[in-house]
Amino acid sequence: MIIAVYNAKGGVGKTTLAVNLAWASATVSKRRTLLWDLDAQAAASYIVGEQPLAKLARSSIMKDADPSKLIRPTRIDRLDLLPADESLRDLDRHFHDLGKRKRLAKIADQLLEHYDRIIIDCPPGLTDTSDQILRAADIAVVPIIPAALSRRSLDVIKDHIARKKGPKVILAPVFSMVDRRRTLHLAELEKHAGWPAVPMASAYERMSEERLPVGEMLPQSAPPVQAVIDVWRRIERALAKPLK
Repeated sequence: MIIAVYNAKGGVGKTTLAVNLAWASATVSKRRTLLWDLDAQAAASYIVGEQPLAKLARSSIMKDADPSKLIRPTRIDRLDLLPADESLRDLDRHFHDLGKRKRLAKIADQLLEHYDRIIIDCPPGLTDTSDQILRAADIAVVPIIPAALSRRSLDVIKDHIARKKGPKVILAPVFSMVDRRRTLHLAELEKHAGWPAVPMASAYERMSEERLPVGEMLPQSAPPVQAVIDVWRRIERALAKPLK
């Protein structure tokens, strides 16, 4: 099962959520998990402790090379990383030139021979790369800040997917960086009471300093960790349902 953490808009907590969901998959659900970093900024790779590669990430996707050779173990049991590097900056153009719309899905299927779950940290934007990822994914988790412009990005994604042919990925919106002291945030939470919510917390900001998921820094009973676990369990339930 492949879970993409994606939003066309940047700055919504996408990488933080991707790393924490990968931790929950490996630690809470005890699943063999791969965190696949496809964002050229390589922030997810940095958090889990992997230094940038020597511009190899793109070539492993575009050529007949074996991407599994780039996979690295992390300090977390059952969690491996397929790291990013700056070579992915040109990935969108190369996908367009390649003309193979299911290239990423084919690679993902090969990787699933060794993993129960693949979590993809996606680059922002509506691009050929995002189209490749959304074709490969079983579910796309969309982090959304409780504000009009950020929420509008979900409508943009829905419209974009609706225009594409073939099977449609399941979209799972998640409120991110929630501050319940703000009237606007509370109003959005009330409008979409069924959406899970991840609070604004200093623990998430510390992840890049400690280079660890929040669940490795705090006990599982801590609210920031519980919020992640709640989102993950909802994803697991959605994946357990038979596909129509």
